Amino acid sequence: MSDDRTNDEPFTAADKVKSFPAAPGVYLMKDADGKVIYVGKAKNLRNRAGSYFTIQAASDRRTAELVKVIADIDFIRTATEVDALLKEARLVKDIRPRFNSDLKDDKTFPYLQIRMREEYPRVEFTRKPRRKGVKLYGPFTSARSLRAAIQVLQRVFKFRTCSLDISSKDERWRWYRPCLLHSIRQCTAPCNFRVSREDYRKQIRSLRLILEGKRSRLMREMKAEMETASAALQFEKAAKIRDDMASLQKLELRGDANRDIQPEVFHTDPKKGLHGLKKVLGLAEVPRSIEGMDIAHLSGTDTVASLVAFLHGLPFKQGYRRFKIKSVEGVDDFASMREVVSRRYSAHNREEWGMPDLLLIDGGKGQLNAAVDAFRSLGIEPPTLISLAKQEEEIFRPGESESIKLSRSSAALRLLQFVRDEAHRSAQHYHHQLRKKRLMEDLPG
Repeated sequence: MSDDRTNDEPFTAADKVKSFPAAPGVYLMKDADGKVIYVGKAKNLRNRAGSYFTIQAASDRRTAELVKVIADIDFIRTATEVDALLKEARLVKDIRPRFNSDLKDDKTFPYLQIRMREEYPRVEFTRKPRRKGVKLYGPFTSARSLRAAIQVLQRVFKFRTCSLDISSKDERWRWYRPCLLHSIRQCTAPCNFRVSREDYRKQIRSLRLILEGKRSRLMREMKAEMETASAALQFEKAAKIRDDMASLQKLELRGDANRDIQPEVFHTDPKKGLHGLKKVLGLAEVPRSIEGMDIAHLSGTDTVASLVAFLHGLPFKQGYRRFKIKSVEGVDDFASMREVVSRRYSAHNREEWGMPDLLLIDGGKGQLNAAVDAFRSLGIEPPTLISLAKQEEEIFRPGESESIKLSRSSAALRLLQFVRDEAHRSAQHYHHQLRKKRLMEDLPG
């Protein structure tokens, strides 16, 4: 990329955005103090972020105030546009930038939930999903699109969405009057035993196939029906089918219920989680104290580390520590982890802060091995040491090639995710503070 600036001209945010990738991700706008003032998502980072540095953006009432105070910009690349949207929401809730208003509240992304333990499983739109006894799809990026898709799917598969507790052993349901949905042929009315338990579960199995990506046959049938209606000049019917197909396509705009955890949605039972850790890790005692470590950097600058402390499964804020990485040039998470472990567990700090029962490292085998190297250099025995790799949520232990994979509903895994995510948020927060301080020092006095 050519650079027509002279040596006397400063490198601006508008210049910086030209080097962004043409890929999905989130961008972080910052003011002169280094404070994040706006977080946005993009299908194409270079084009979307670059659109703020145009004459039109500077004069548009919706963006003019923001554009005036943009001094710097960073980005975080993601695999897909959906991942970018979920990442944007997480960052806005954590950082709370002044120019973001839509995502600061406590509203979470919704899920489609099927209560599989019920004799006649109900299908629900929910923002408060259960952990057990359900099949969960989402989180979905649009509540409106999910509601529309559920309506389409209900017309096809005729499942129930009511809150009735139907039991095949209770004969009183034979005299129950089905609701309007049965009359308009959108429910097979298990509430009146008009469908057998086996046949109803076949409906649910078909629904799950569609939700899990096997919808090509259904889409072909809908397309043929739309074309037939159009040929018969039934344009309203054809348009309705077209809209239904569009709603089904939007089922793809969702995250993964196991990977894209929303901390606000799932409550963690600390006592149960601690006892679970004792069992799965083969510990002699329930761990009383847990520490978690994470490394953070943006655009390869200001690498920092955070250490969070948990007592009895709950955050112990007095034990939180922050470290600015001093000995590592550029981006090297392994070397950064060796440094921070060495500093945290130095002889002086062990005496000052004590030792935890369990140390959780954010990352895979590489980060874990870096921590092991640090303890070996210190010449001390580490506490129970594990790492948690985010992609598959695998637990690694030193010297063991096989990972530990827990159920996604495991209280032990939920507790480890809580510690890991808290360490991540703490590291990100410190990173932004450090950038702000550095930029303040660079300002002319």
